[in-house]
Amino acid sequence: MTAPAPALRTGTAAGRGTLLAAILASGMVFLDSTVVNVALPRLGAELGATVAGLQWTVNGYLLMLAAFVLLGGALGDRFGRRRIFLLGVVWFAVASVLCGLAQGTGALIAARFLQGAGGALLTPGSLSVLQASFHPDDRGKAIGTWSGLSGVSTALGPLLGGWLIDAFSWRWIFFINLPLAVAVLVAAMRWVPESRDESVSRTGAGQRRFDLAGTLLGALGLGGLTYALIDAPARGAGALPVLASALAGVVAAVVFVLVERRRGDTAMLPTALFASRLFSVLNVFTVLVYAALGGFSFFLAVYLQNVVGWSALLTGLATMPLTLLLLVGSARAGALSARIGPRLPLTVGPVVAAAGLLLLRRVGAGASYWTDVLPGVVLFGAGLTLVVAPLTASVLAAVADRFAGVASGFNNAASRVGSLLAVAALPLLVGLSGRGYEQQATLTDAFRGAMLWCVGLLLAGAAMAVLLIHPPAREAPRAQPGPPLPASVPPAERRPRGA
Repeated sequence: MTAPAPALRTGTAAGRGTLLAAILASGMVFLDSTVVNVALPRLGAELGATVAGLQWTVNGYLLMLAAFVLLGGALGDRFGRRRIFLLGVVWFAVASVLCGLAQGTGALIAARFLQGAGGALLTPGSLSVLQASFHPDDRGKAIGTWSGLSGVSTALGPLLGGWLIDAFSWRWIFFINLPLAVAVLVAAMRWVPESRDESVSRTGAGQRRFDLAGTLLGALGLGGLTYALIDAPARGAGALPVLASALAGVVAAVVFVLVERRRGDTAMLPTALFASRLFSVLNVFTVLVYAALGGFSFFLAVYLQNVVGWSALLTGLATMPLTLLLLVGSARAGALSARIGPRLPLTVGPVVAAAGLLLLRRVGAGASYWTDVLPGVVLFGAGLTLVVAPLTASVLAAVADRFAGVASGFNNAASRVGSLLAVAALPLLVGLSGRGYEQQATLTDAFRGAMLWCVGLLLAGAAMAVLLIHPPAREAPRAQPGPPLPASVPPAERRPRGA
């Protein structure tokens, strides 16, 4: 059976409705990725959460997204992109309501795990329905519109979230997803056409491509290591549960590699990708840079409220320049990299970002936004702007075209893994545990130590770029129009293939 050719045009009602559904759906995921950090002090105080509880509130969501986003793309290819997209929207909305209703830390963390799983179904579908539905002549415009407006939602997320937290409650950052989800469902059911990859059947080769074992092993590996890092401060690094979870994570990671190698090109993550030395180096670089961003995002929001004394609204406003710089500057950074190669931007960018974090280490109680916080945030954002677009293009250029989808998906997962591991490990490294985030002196020492660790991660990335990153042998594919998104919401998802 031959799939019908994509026919939607951007100027039609169906085209506008499909774009609306994709943009609003992405906005939900991006909003909850950026705004939860701003809410951590309030929800921690109300629910009596420890540092570990705050870590899991962030990491439960990141873990499910990182582990299952490739599977979400594969499910859409196999069972219908519109169908899986709608399932993801409903799942995400229900989980969001459960987050908002949570009366304890355990319930909130469980709901965040569910929310991340819904996001993993929803996120790849929000772009793949555009790729599969729009006429080739309008596809670039549609994806550019999606990326740009989704970026605007990311920029406004912390500001909107901060206002909701101050005016009502932290619970409203989750409840706001319900009307958005209803609007997405109405638009999608009316205008989004169904599509699937007809080459992926329920038998034969298609069955081999549905790599559930790889997905579960990857999730177990990440989950085991994350649990060990988060639980170690409370139980001690030598405690049996900590050692057992770390061992389980390592074993699962090793078995994952063996399983994926055995499956070859039909695996969720074909190991042939890593025959490209550049691809391997770029993904380690991604983990380092996005770990720094994850640590920055987690600590800064809590520090500005609990030490500097700012409201949630002002805290959300403080991080807006970072996203705005990415929105405005990413296309220019990509064009610069296309002219001179990625090595210089990927070297200079982390160094500039590290300088911004060093400035932010000096921020203390009663700090001024304009003279103390803004310069550091602007430098950090400028450094990231030099990195994100060249990194995305270089990852795609490092592998054969047939692996473009899965390479982009893996790099997206690598960025989330970086944030996940940073949020898990940094409190352990700087000695922050229990209710220490509520004590100004303890939190100040932890914040300054965490920023130093993040500086080290960025400088390690810059050293990798100098020593190991070189232009690929062939011309890099032209990136889709529109700016990449910040780390808590990594670069725009491409439809995973071969998952």
